[in-house]
Amino acid sequence: MIPSQRQSRITEEIKRHGAVRVAELADLFDVSDMTIRRDLEVLQESGLLTKVHGGAVTSGRSAEEPGFDAKLTQNAFEKAAIADAAVALVPPGASVAISGGTTTWALAQRLPVVPRITVVTNSLSLAVALHRDHPHLPMILTGGIPTPSGALVGMVAEDAIRSLYVDILFLGVHGMDPEAGFTTPNLAEAQTNRTLLSCARRTVVVADHTKWRTIGMARIAPLSAADVLICDEGLVEEGRRALSDGVGELILAPSPSTHQPSVKVDERESDSSSGMSFLKKAKGNQISSEGDPTLDASSKNTRRSK
Repeated sequence: MIPSQRQSRITEEIKRHGAVRVAELADLFDVSDMTIRRDLEVLQESGLLTKVHGGAVTSGRSAEEPGFDAKLTQNAFEKAAIADAAVALVPPGASVAISGGTTTWALAQRLPVVPRITVVTNSLSLAVALHRDHPHLPMILTGGIPTPSGALVGMVAEDAIRSLYVDILFLGVHGMDPEAGFTTPNLAEAQTNRTLLSCARRTVVVADHTKWRTIGMARIAPLSAADVLICDEGLVEEGRRALSDGVGELILAPSPSTHQPSVKVDERESDSSSGMSFLKKAKGNQISSEGDPTLDASSKNTRRSK
């Protein structure tokens, strides 16, 4: 296969998966790692991708906002694994806020297994699906102006959110980056998400590995705003180290397309019953114990006063 053909195939792979690894591409095309790195250099110079440690990610424009349906089938297995890990953090009787997004949508399908919860959401598609399948589940839909991704934003949404306090917020994001933090292409959605952050005692960001080094036009919050971040094991080693330093706790949900990483991080502990990996960093007393889904009222002051 000549280089141009291989580079075209690499472009197709990164469009399909959102990210690629050098080692996996070398196996796929039966070439050396150095050959793949040269291909990635050429594609980066053409603006078709962005190189990261160990691979490359999509090079999307910061103001582009894919629609909900377009994103729903992307990385579906990873999103399902993240959702399974996330629902384990919800105790019975909790008030749960859920932002718009397809990873949060996957989580919402699993939430009704937790008894006596109340759901607050600004996602129209999520609310419709939950009410259709679980009509007796207590739920508050904020109202607001819909974005292309199906989130309700603007003054109406923010006024509704400000009147509430919730135990835990699950926040979906367009991108995460050590400098830019958590971002979205939509300015109004960034503001509404910041309002959600202000009313939650505990914030859990859910994002698959393709969101790493993706930057949207509008910043939601720095990485430190996340008490917990749940990603999948497709996350590159650079991302694991940066996020374990930046967030309160990083949980890597097992992915059917990945194996245990060969490079170990000193802080990692594993939960043998669930197969999940935990990359922990002390962050005050916000997380009282690893894997404990109970919410400690003293563990986090409400952010609304900030």
